[in-house]
Amino acid sequence: MRLTLPLLLCAAILGGCSSTPSDPSGIWINQAAINAAAQEGRLREALLAYGPNLEWQIDQKSDEANYSNGFELGEGRLNAQEDGSWRVDFYGDYHETLEVDGKELVQQASDNLPEQRFVHPQQAPADGAPPGSAFEHALYSAYLGGTWKIVEGRGQGGLVKFNPDGSLEGLPGADRFALCLAGDCAAMSGENDSIWLQQGNQGAAWIFVHDGDELEILEARNRAQVDEMPEYGPGNRAWLLERD
Repeated sequence: MRLTLPLLLCAAILGGCSSTPSDPSGIWINQAAINAAAQEGRLREALLAYGPNLEWQIDQKSDEANYSNGFELGEGRLNAQEDGSWRVDFYGDYHETLEVDGKELVQQASDNLPEQRFVHPQQAPADGAPPGSAFEHALYSAYLGGTWKIVEGRGQGGLVKFNPDGSLEGLPGADRFALCLAGDCAAMSGENDSIWLQQGNQGAAWIFVHDGDELEILEARNRAQVDEMPEYGPGNRAWLLERD
């Protein structure tokens, strides 16, 4: 016991210097960005303020940690740290640090990005759904959920529903939609919010203004030259919708 007790005490002291990281496995979404968009109406502003990452998908057993920013997928390897956090290593010697704080996943601030917080979605996406689907479903429900009436435009008096899976009911000439979150569509629409409306294999970008329970959908007028990347600005109003 004279040898064993000191060893046990030493181990206990050393053990107190590190902690076991909480399991971060699962899907996590940027609920703060969704809340800001739903409250203020300005989607691009909300994503810029609380982004850029919108969703994390983490599997501790396989050491995989992937994020979606609405345009691209970052695929990383998960590594436990002695302080209880997790380092995610990406190609090109780039990494992010994550930790579980109660019911939130915290992406710690870095030289390039601010701190971001994520929560588990209320409804998990279907098996096989592409990365980012959980965020999109939650955003579409909070931002465009409910029933909208066509006050002005083709189909006036009809009812429109933007479903969480991207399907669209009641808007003449469209049966699918997608909100622009990042990437080329954001670059082309600048400070304007834009939405893609599609029927069958044909679709086009539109500018929209979300103000409380009103949704104005405008033609996307290209102000760029023929040999330049499109630069969309608001054109003529196509529809004015009001949410019941």
